Amino acid sequence: MNKYLDISPEVQKALAEGKPVVALESTIISHGMPYPKNVETAMLVEKTIRDNGAVPATIAIIGGRLKAGLSPEEIEHLGKSGRKVAKVSRRDLAAIVARGADGATTVTTTMIIAHMAGIKVFATGGIGGVHRGAETTMDISADLEELANTPVMVVCAGAKSILDLGLTLEYLETKGVPVIGYGTDELPAFYTRRSGFGVDYRVDTPAQLAAMFKAQQELGMKGGMLVTNPIPEQYAMDKEVIDAAIDRAVKESKEQGIHGKETTPFLLARVVELTGGDSLESNIRLVLNNAVVASKTAAELCK
Repeated sequence: MNKYLDISPEVQKALAEGKPVVALESTIISHGMPYPKNVETAMLVEKTIRDNGAVPATIAIIGGRLKAGLSPEEIEHLGKSGRKVAKVSRRDLAAIVARGADGATTVTTTMIIAHMAGIKVFATGGIGGVHRGAETTMDISADLEELANTPVMVVCAGAKSILDLGLTLEYLETKGVPVIGYGTDELPAFYTRRSGFGVDYRVDTPAQLAAMFKAQQELGMKGGMLVTNPIPEQYAMDKEVIDAAIDRAVKESKEQGIHGKETTPFLLARVVELTGGDSLESNIRLVLNNAVVASKTAAELCK
């Protein structure tokens, strides 16, 4: 085991006994939602995973230690600290560990730590991707590179709709990452069920997902697999409303000179304001929906 990694007793026991475990990120706690909604949501997602037969492993960095499985007190600490906690991607990992600091893990670092711990399935909200205007800014999320290199299945509601979804799919294709639609032929766009872009393959059951991921691993493919699971119909937002909010938020971010790792938190927070909080409720519901699919798929993988 990596000398910087701590696996909680509950997660360690589940892994040792071959029981299903689902990884969860922590950026959504510290940077994705206001307190106390962030802590309430984190605990609810963990409960949802348990209710669906798996063990949750929320991942973060506490005092320079990589954590696979957090206590309720550690989740509370991240939620209260909010953006005082560093948002940690691959490039930041060594520095945060060496400094003995706290860090909230992105999709990228959650995949890295999950793989270190032996966790194969990870549920999140939406992945990062190619930002709008990336042809001049070169702003491309490290999430895409990690999906190309780390063998973890990521269950999400598609790429965040603040991104350039067409270029994000092109990038994933170049890197050899399969994009799977769960019960859909079309890439979901986070807040909405449809984007106008197709996925590589459609599957309709957790067993089919598990079989595909198992085959990918047994073939010796080094990368991960992206499973896109549409937000439930009753919580999906009107495409015109959300697109208008995103366009305005993107315009404001450019005017304010916001770039790099601050871009996504700013855009998501601004979209929540512009939609009167509706997008926050949608965000919570889609994460819970992904947790259910991830748990059932992890259980199938363990059979």
